[in-house]
Amino acid sequence: GISTWGNRTNLNDSAIGIEIVNQATDVQGVFTFPPFNDRQIEAVKALSLDILQRYSDISPTHVVGHADIAVGRKSDPGAAFPWKTLYDAGVGAWYDEEIKSAYTEQFTTTPLTQADALVRFKKYGYDISGAATDSANYKKLVRAFQLHFRQSRYDGELDTETSAILAALVKKYFNYPAENSTIIQNTDSVI
Repeated sequence: GISTWGNRTNLNDSAIGIEIVNQATDVQGVFTFPPFNDRQIEAVKALSLDILQRYSDISPTHVVGHADIAVGRKSDPGAAFPWKTLYDAGVGAWYDEEIKSAYTEQFTTTPLTQADALVRFKKYGYDISGAATDSANYKKLVRAFQLHFRQSRYDGELDTETSAILAALVKKYFNYPAENSTIIQNTDSVI
């Protein structure tokens, strides 16, 4: 299907997909994501680690879900998928709490602007086309990110915590923004 990550489109010809089952429901636009079966997640972990061993050029930021690569069109694997558990096992990306906390403090007084958020979403890999000029598309983009990294809230609103998580991820994996930022100087000791 239609998909984008980083500078690549139509990922079906170059991606390794793992299909998993979760009986999510959508009742009048309200999604409910039940927990995944523990055995299923253990199988996903084992398979993912095997794939990463065979294809060592797959970066942590390229371990993504349908919602990440098909923004607004897909919601799977959903808010119940244990991305942090996979990260702890060596699969995928996750933010550092200390860096997130520093950004939370910064964004509490000076919120991240939509323009700055879009730069970070793009740098991380998300398709931002249409999100700069269409508020509905922007909300879908934020929601896709939240489904992966802020699963307790996936309403598409760029609040302080979502902003801090995004900034912490982009700092950790892409060293952005450059070292001349005040927030970076304050967190250098933890990086």
